[in-house]
Order: sequence, then C-alpha cells, then structure tokens
Amino acid sequence: MKKRKGVKIFGIIVLILIIILVAILGGTYWFIQDKLSKLQRIDLKEEELGVTSEVEANLIGYRNIAIFGVDSRDNDLDRGNRSDCIILASLNNKTKEVKLVSVYRDTYVQIEGHGLDKITHAYSYGSAPLAISTLNTNLDLNIKEFVTVNFDAVAQAVDKLGGVTIEIESAEELKYLNNYIDETAKVTGKTNEKVATIGKQTLNGVQAVAYSRIRYTQGGDYKRTERMRTVIEAMAESLKTKNISEINSFIDFILPKVYTNITATDIFSLLPSVTSFKITDSIGWPYETKGITMDRWYGVPITLESNVTELHRQVFQKTDYQVSSTVKSISEAIIQKTGYNK
Repeated sequence: MKKRKGVKIFGIIVLILIIILVAILGGTYWFIQDKLSKLQRIDLKEEELGVTSEVEANLIGYRNIAIFGVDSRDNDLDRGNRSDCIILASLNNKTKEVKLVSVYRDTYVQIEGHGLDKITHAYSYGSAPLAISTLNTNLDLNIKEFVTVNFDAVAQAVDKLGGVTIEIESAEELKYLNNYIDETAKVTGKTNEKVATIGKQTLNGVQAVAYSRIRYTQGGDYKRTERMRTVIEAMAESLKTKNISEINSFIDFILPKVYTNITATDIFSLLPSVTSFKITDSIGWPYETKGITMDRWYGVPITLESNVTELHRQVFQKTDYQVSSTVKSISEAIIQKTGYNK
C-alpha cells in the first residue's frame, strides 16, 4: 500500500465542538459520556511525560495539548506510526486565546533512550507518552494531554463540512495542488476534481488534503506546516456555521478515529468558557534552523536554547525566560554533534 501523508483532522477542534454542543443541549453528563465512548481512549502516567515542577510553575494558567497526525493506514494509532504532523495547541485560560504551534517533523532533538534524532520518530518509538515527553523535555513544556488522528478521515471530514474556504496564492501553488489532487484521489478512492484558478475558493476534501501536502513551493516544508494550520482554522470557521444536527453528525463520524487521554471531566472543565476561545496565532517552530545531512537529513535548531527562549516569549509572554538546565544541556549536545551554533 502507498504511504499516506497529508494534513490530519485535528481532534482539539472536534472536542471543542462537543463542548459547544453539550452547552447548547444543557450540559448533561450522560451526553458527553455517550460521545466520548466513541473515542479510542488511553490513560497516561504523568511520571512518563517529563513535566518538571519548575516548568509547571512557569506555565501556570496555560493548558497545552499535543496534537499528533500519524501516518497510520488504518485506525491503529499507537507506536510504530511516525507523527508526520505535530501541533501544540496552547490555551490561555485567562485571555481565552488559543495559539497553534507547528513543530517541524525533522527537528533534531533529544529522544529519551534513542539519543539525538528527528522528533517525528518519538511517536514511533514510544507512542504518545514518549512523543509528549520529548516535547516537554526539549521545549520546557507542561503537556499532559494529547489527541492523535490519522489520514483516512480528512477528506471525508472536510466534505461533511461542505468544504473549507482557502486562498490559493499563486500559479505555482495551483500547479502543485493539482498534482497532489491526482495522488490524493487515488489514495482516498474519491473523485478527482482539479482546481481551476487561484484566489479564495471552497475546496472539497481531496482538494484540502492536497493543498496541505504542498511542500515544493517557496518555503518548503515550513510552508507546508503553515498550510496545515490554515486548513485547521478553515475547518473551525466552517464548523461554526453548522446547526446542532450537522455538528452532532460530524462528531459521531470523527470521534471513532481519534485517540486521546482527554476525559469527560476535562471537557466539563472547559464548558464555562469554551465559547470565548479564539485562535489568535499560528506559528511554526523552530524559528531558526539549518539543515544537515548525516545518516539522513535533519533540521537543526540554531540553537535549541534560543529557539525555546523565543517560543516562551511569543507564546507564553515570558520576556526574560531562562531555559531549564535540561534544555541547555541538550542544546549544547546538538551544537557539539553538528557544529551549528549560529
């Protein structure tokens, strides 16, 4: 079978929609339990996730959730699948702002038990616990919750929404979009329908997946992750226009394809303020990288320490942030291994 790649339907949007729907219907516990019974659920041990008391203190007021899109060919979302897409959804509990941070899959980091490696491999080596621990350890984060989804649901989910509004920016982007439409249609078994013109327009499921896969225009893989975030935001906007029946149908369709440790209690805790949440920023991380080819190609953060410092300034408003001793040590190890320090 052909390896399936591309943008993944992101579970945080689905879960927020459940909360909104529950609020509309009266917030009954049985309703949430009924919906969440459709999820693939797992419980994680906090001691495996690499969160330190120092980081917990620094990030009080922020709820950080990891969203993984894996290259699974079916609904097996455990270890053995690389996370082609890694997004940090950071919720500011005070301001209700949500910031989406795409972590580039080839980023060179420390993976416990495996040394320096691409961050995409962490999920394959140890499923969600190791992937979360890798993010927490290398980026000074406090992630304890995650959502994992795969490729198969994307085109159908977008079609259920009636498509998403996306702006095709250039003739070059249009050319690669149509090239990817051919392959995506074959993989999904859906109709091949090309996009005729540039500009803002409604893309169907196959077209939206193809758009998110474009990586050969200016900006390469970094621009691809931006397109993934664009699709997420477009889906969120489309979902806001749906009635209760349509949202309910969408939720029932997508939840069996979601793997998570988020519980009904977690969802209830968001009920009072969920309608106030708004995506305010969408960025890629690391900010500054340099490629290196060793046994394979890696994206080396220049440096890990400075990139983590900037992340905490931009996402968490820490203007004088000092990285942990762990991040400093990993950063020095990367410099020693690659020779890249600027």
